[in-house]
Amino acid sequence: QVQLVESGGGLVQTGGSLRLSCVASGRMSSINAMGWYRQAPGKQRELVAAITSGGSTNYADSAKGRFTISRDNVKNTVYLQMNRLKPEDTAVYYCNLAEEVWPGVRNYWGQGTQVTVSS
Repeated sequence: QVQLVESGGGLVQTGGSLRLSCVASGRMSSINAMGWYRQAPGKQRELVAAITSGGSTNYADSAKGRFTISRDNVKNTVYLQMNRLKPEDTAVYYCNLAEEVWPGVRNYWGQGTQVTVSS
């Protein structure tokens, strides 16, 4: 079982920055992908950014050029540096870890951290 604990959310003004962190613990495959999703009120959860254990990244169009995802495989930690934040970035941000478990993929989720961007 894998546990994910997020930190770093909060209230920030438009144009500000925040850095989210997520620490994974427990038994997990060394080959996995970690990422951040977000869910705003009344909307579906959506991918923000993801990074594989090999370092390949994927970003939502809304995050490109403003957010940077990184990870420390030794510390089992993934980070999301968010710059030039906008009110539309307001949401609960969830950390995700996905690992291949034949015949499919197993997903783990953190409890979520609130990010609020004031205009």
